[in-house]
Amino acid sequence: MSIKKRSLSAIALIAGASLVLSACGGSTDNGNGGSGGTATEPTGDIAAMAIAKGESGDNYTSPEVPQSNDTFTVSTDNPYTAYNNTAADANNSYNAFALTLVLSGAYKLDGNNKVLLNKDVMDSVELTSKSPQVVTWKIKPGVVWSDGEPWDCDDFYLDWLSSTGKAKSADGKDLFTSASTTGYELITKVECPTQTTVVTTFSETYPDYKGLFGSSLDVMPAHIVEKETGVADITKLTPTGGDQAALAKVAEFWKTKWNGWDPKLMPSSGPYKITGFEQNNSITLERNDKWGGKPGGPAKIVLRGISDQVAQAQALENGEVQVNSMAQPDVNAADRLRSLSSQGVRFGAANGLTFEHMDLNFKNQWLKDPAVRKAFMQCVNRSELADKLIRPVLENAKPLGSLTFFQAEEGYQDNYAQYTGDAAAAKATLEAAGYTIGADGFATKGGAKLTLKISHTDIPRRKQTVELVQSQCKAAGIEIQDDTDPNFLDTRVSQGDYDIALFAWSAQPFKSSLSSIYQTGGGQNWSSYTNTKVDAAFKDASTNLDEATARKSLAEADKLMAEDNYSLPLYQLPNMWAFKGIDKVYFQSYNGALWNANEWVKSS
Repeated sequence: MSIKKRSLSAIALIAGASLVLSACGGSTDNGNGGSGGTATEPTGDIAAMAIAKGESGDNYTSPEVPQSNDTFTVSTDNPYTAYNNTAADANNSYNAFALTLVLSGAYKLDGNNKVLLNKDVMDSVELTSKSPQVVTWKIKPGVVWSDGEPWDCDDFYLDWLSSTGKAKSADGKDLFTSASTTGYELITKVECPTQTTVVTTFSETYPDYKGLFGSSLDVMPAHIVEKETGVADITKLTPTGGDQAALAKVAEFWKTKWNGWDPKLMPSSGPYKITGFEQNNSITLERNDKWGGKPGGPAKIVLRGISDQVAQAQALENGEVQVNSMAQPDVNAADRLRSLSSQGVRFGAANGLTFEHMDLNFKNQWLKDPAVRKAFMQCVNRSELADKLIRPVLENAKPLGSLTFFQAEEGYQDNYAQYTGDAAAAKATLEAAGYTIGADGFATKGGAKLTLKISHTDIPRRKQTVELVQSQCKAAGIEIQDDTDPNFLDTRVSQGDYDIALFAWSAQPFKSSLSSIYQTGGGQNWSSYTNTKVDAAFKDASTNLDEATARKSLAEADKLMAEDNYSLPLYQLPNMWAFKGIDKVYFQSYNGALWNANEWVKSS
């Protein structure tokens, strides 16, 4: 699987308030243990599991639950690899799935992606000034890492220092190579008036500040860095100026020494700590005895990577695991899991914050022409794609009509409803623009055949997507070629080396990262798209503290991009999961099944 967190992947990246490349899917049960046939969006008991036991209003506090001596084994698509998931070369969803109970932050997300203040470690987060924007973060006194050292302002300072993007090497490159600098690059200074108070000052308004300092699992142990590098006080370092030699030491440790697992270097600030690691296989978590909140229910949690989803289902059926958590949807696995309801297996699936799409490269000789872009979108039958590739897992899946909003979000409007797979209309668009349909049925202009390659990773669903589009668009006179490259997301996509790029974005429920993808010159705008009105709309949306006004600006940008035929959204990708012998499990679209595993109670 590949997922970019408003960054890219086939699952891959997770970055604070940033998008990641992705590919996922899912289905649900009927509230009594299973569902026959395909599944609809969660209802009844399964839907209720998206709400954590410990949430109250906009806050979360670990609840008191019965403690067991049991080990709960959970499978997911790929294994954990790195403790510092913020480093660009380590950043992926599967690390987040493992670390969600290990690394605390100021805010948490529940199963419905509601943003909750983490009251286990925070007293408050307040916008204390609007001009300039100042946010004051007050840490709960007495919070410590599992090695007994304080979890405090130094750790927040390191988070900013490593992710601001302003610490440069002699050749001008980011010393830290953080997976995302979104939001942090706007913070001009971080002050520590006390060890439990963090004051951040921004260069411009940033409404998504709740996505900083921890929701991406990016608050790392500053005391470990200080000890290992010999830097006495990390808060004395600055991104520019000052002791550059010491800064380089810190950066080198930060990006290279937190891979795998080393108990001396990788303490926990959450309810569980890492106690075991088998490379390319599994990671073991046990209760953190230094945790200040209520202790978790399971004594031990083992997270195993099993790449074959059907094999995951088999492991659950055989009792080798108690939970399947699949970010990559698989029809065969879903069918098998549904059939196990009589054995007490609960199956669920729900749309996550991930959507599949096709980006059209404006540097391409054909796609520079608005008529070709429009004709391509006219010939793609997105309903057929959803019918054959997604609905067997999630019955009510339908084409997505927005690049800026998901279907359940306030502000969502379908700006792509006119694209229904009308090959005749697509052919007419081309002919009106001077293209001639040849004897072979394909369009030509200037003596050249209209041929477009769709580039993607080697995920079977994506290859099937291209096969369907080839047939759909052939009838319109457009020749489509399949460009399958297992390394497409790792190398070529960020270089703009494609005609049409097929992949998915995955994100937290923060919109600021969108500007990186769609604004002129944005770091993830690999298709060279530009529209000054879109730029202005995203600028307003990412700096306006009035949510309603920001939402209107996002809607305006979305409408303009649809008119430009820049990127064709296909559908949201569902997550799917199954479990047995636990009272409630829900796959959180960003942090996986373990987001609230401290609340799990054995049910049989």
